[in-house]
Amino acid sequence: MKILKVISLLLDYPTAPLRKHQLELAMAITSAHEISPEQRAELRALLDELCHGDLMDVQERYTDLFDRGRALSLLLFEHVHGESRDRGQAMVDLMAQYEAAGFAIGVRELPDYIPLYLEYLATREDLEAREGLADVAHLLALLAARLQERESPHAAC
Repeated sequence: MKILKVISLLLDYPTAPLRKHQLELAMAITSAHEISPEQRAELRALLDELCHGDLMDVQERYTDLFDRGRALSLLLFEHVHGESRDRGQAMVDLMAQYEAAGFAIGVRELPDYIPLYLEYLATREDLEAREGLADVAHLLALLAARLQERESPHAAC
C-alpha cells in the first residue's frame, strides 16, 4: 500500500526533501483509493501545512508536538511497555521480523518508530500490511485521539 509510505513521511520529522517531493506526494494521496475522500483531503491539508512557511518553524511545531512527553510518542512499544524490560524484547522481535523480510534499517533508528513501521508495511503485500496495521490499530487509535484533542492536523495520519 503506497499510501502507508506517504503517511510514514508525513509522520516523520519534516525535512527539505519532503518539501521537494510535495507534488509527487500530493499525487500519491489523491490516487490512494484505500482511504476515504475525507482522509485524502485531510492528508493533503497536512502535506500543505508541512510544506509551507519557514521549515524551522514547521520543525519546531513537530518537536513541540511529538517530542515533549510520552502521550504522543511515535514509539509503538513505549505506549505498551513504557521503559520496562519487555520493550527491549519486543524491539528485538520486531527487528527479527524486519530482517526476515529483508527490510534493513539504519543503526540509529528504533524499530518501533511508527513512521519506520509504516514504511516497512508499505513494502509488504496488501494482506500482510493490513494485518500489521491491525496489530497496532489500538495504539494508532489512541495516538489519533490524542492528536485530535490537540486539534493537530497530524491526526489525519
